[in-house]
Amino acid sequence: MGHGGNVIAELTADHREVEEMFAQIEAQPVGHPERRLLADRLTSELVRHSVAEEMHLYPSVRSHVAGGDELADKELADHGRIERMLKDLEERDAEDPEFNDIVAKLKFEVASHVREEEAELFPKLTAACSPEELEALGRLVRRAKETAPTRPRPSMPDTPPANKLAPGAGLVDRVRDLLSGRGSSS
Repeated sequence: MGHGGNVIAELTADHREVEEMFAQIEAQPVGHPERRLLADRLTSELVRHSVAEEMHLYPSVRSHVAGGDELADKELADHGRIERMLKDLEERDAEDPEFNDIVAKLKFEVASHVREEEAELFPKLTAACSPEELEALGRLVRRAKETAPTRPRPSMPDTPPANKLAPGAGLVDRVRDLLSGRGSSS
């Protein structure tokens, strides 16, 4: 990830990338080890995307959008459900019968979250912010994704100021990923 542009373009590009990752997982035969590798990559991208939204997008929604607190709270609840599914998926091999069920439920949950974000939250934020603010927010989101964690942590705080600890967890994850070889094939 790291596509450029304003925050809406950046996050929308992330959404399309995640949809493609689900398609890649589904294209592999059930139980194939490549499914596990693709699921690790999907997990890493979803976690990075979520952390960046939690650090920058949702606080901006709270500040600029009428009814922003409720919108942000709903999105954070979605993230919590998704992150718990990612944690459950992380603990399973591709041969595990639950693996496919979790991927299917995760795909449904992510698709629902994306639809709501793109249909409701993004238009409201676009109407409430100047193009310059949206560009600046895009830069903040890209920067946050560079240092965000790559592994799910459902118990990690998702609101300021405690969510600002995410880069430290991101460093730990990147060291773990390097030592384990996780994500190195793509």
